[in-house]
Amino acid sequence: MESVQAIKQRFGIIGNDPGLNRAVEKAIQVSPTDISVLVTGESGVGKESIPKIIHQLSHRKHGKYIAVNCGAIPEGTIDSELFGHEKGAFTGATQTRSGYFEVADGGTIFLDEVGELPLTTQVRLLRILENGEFLKVGSSKVQKTNVRIVAATNMNMFEAIQKEKFREDLYYRLSTVEINLPALRKRKDDIHLLFRKFASDFALKYKMPTIRLTDDAVQILLNYRWSGNIRQLRNVAEQISVLEQNRTITAETLRHYLPDMGSNLPAVIKSSKSESDFSNEREILYKVLFDMKSDLNDLKKLTMELMQSGNGHEVQKKNQGLIEKIYGDDDDDAVESQLEVMPVDSSSQSEVEVVNTPDKYHFAEEIEEEETLSLHDKELELIKKSLERHNGKRKLAAAELGISERTLYRKIKQFDL
Repeated sequence: MESVQAIKQRFGIIGNDPGLNRAVEKAIQVSPTDISVLVTGESGVGKESIPKIIHQLSHRKHGKYIAVNCGAIPEGTIDSELFGHEKGAFTGATQTRSGYFEVADGGTIFLDEVGELPLTTQVRLLRILENGEFLKVGSSKVQKTNVRIVAATNMNMFEAIQKEKFREDLYYRLSTVEINLPALRKRKDDIHLLFRKFASDFALKYKMPTIRLTDDAVQILLNYRWSGNIRQLRNVAEQISVLEQNRTITAETLRHYLPDMGSNLPAVIKSSKSESDFSNEREILYKVLFDMKSDLNDLKKLTMELMQSGNGHEVQKKNQGLIEKIYGDDDDDAVESQLEVMPVDSSSQSEVEVVNTPDKYHFAEEIEEEETLSLHDKELELIKKSLERHNGKRKLAAAELGISERTLYRKIKQFDL
C-alpha cells in the first residue's frame, strides 16, 4: 500500500495538515473495498480528489470512472442522465439511451453535490445501493449494474433530512464511510504553500516571472477567512499573476484582491428559529384574524336583524360592547370605524337617525318603544329558530344566518344547544 505522502504527490494534493492527511489515509484504506463513501466539506476544498484516489487504488481501476455534478443537471432530465431512457419515453426521446449507471458498469460513479438530487431520483438511487437494480425511464424491464458509488456534498445533511429534502435511509447507505475535508482557514500552515504552488503554475502558464509576497502580505494571506477555500485562493493567485507589473506583492496590494478585507461589518448569524416555527406563527395569526372576521360578520348580521325588528338603541349599546370585546376596551377608533362601516338596510333608515357626538356614535331614540331584549338572548333566539327551520342542519342554518359553519358550531357549544 502506498504511503499518504506518495498518494498526495501522485494526485497533486498540496499540504500537510493533519485533517487533510487523515482524509487521504481513510481514502487509501477504503479503496480496496466496495463500500459506499460520502465526502463532505465546504465548497472549494477539493472533494473531487478523494473519489479519484479511491477509484485508482481499487480493483475497479480498469473500469470506467464517471463524475456527475448532480446540481448542474435539470430536475426533469436527471433520471434520464443517470438511468437512461427508452425511445418515446418523453418528448424528444427519439432513441434509446444508456444512462451513467449502465455505462459505468464495473467501474465507479462520483456523484458530486448529491444533496441536490430530487426526492424521486433519491428513491431510484437507494434501490441501486440496495440490490444494484434500476429501471430506465419509460421501461418496465429491471436491469442490473455493478457500480461503486462515491458521493460528495457541501450541505449539512442532517438539516436537509430534518427539512425532508434528503432521505435519511439514503444518507446512511451513502455514508458507510464518511471522509471530511477541512476548510482552508483551518489549514493555516498550508495556505502560503498552496499560494506559492499556484503562483509558480501561473508563471509557467503565462510565461511571466513568479510573484512573491512580502512578510506583511503573508500574514494577511494567513488571517483571511477564505470562504471560497482553495478555489478562491487559486483565483486570487491567478489574478495577481496576470495583473500586477511589480512581482513583489505588498500587503496593500494584496488587500485589493481580497473581498471585504478589513471590513468591520457585523457577522451574519444564522437564526435559530426554523422555517416551520415561522409557519406555525403565521397559521396562528391567520386563525386569529379569521376568527375576528367571523365575529364581525356575526355582529353585522345581528345588527341588521335587530334593526329590522325595531330595536335600534339597544343595537348600538350591545354592538359597542361586542366591538370593544373584539378590539379592546380602549380602542375608541376601532369602535368608531366599525360603526361607520356598519351596513344599514334602506327600509330601516327612515326609523333610525345616526348622531355624531364628541364621545361615541350612537343611535337616537326611536319613535316606537323598544323591546327590552339582550343581544345574547336575541342571538340565541335567532340560532334556535334557524336550526329548527332547517331540522338541525348546521350548514343550511349557517348560510341563512350569514356566518360560517365553524362559527355556528362554536355558538352551539357556547349556548349548549
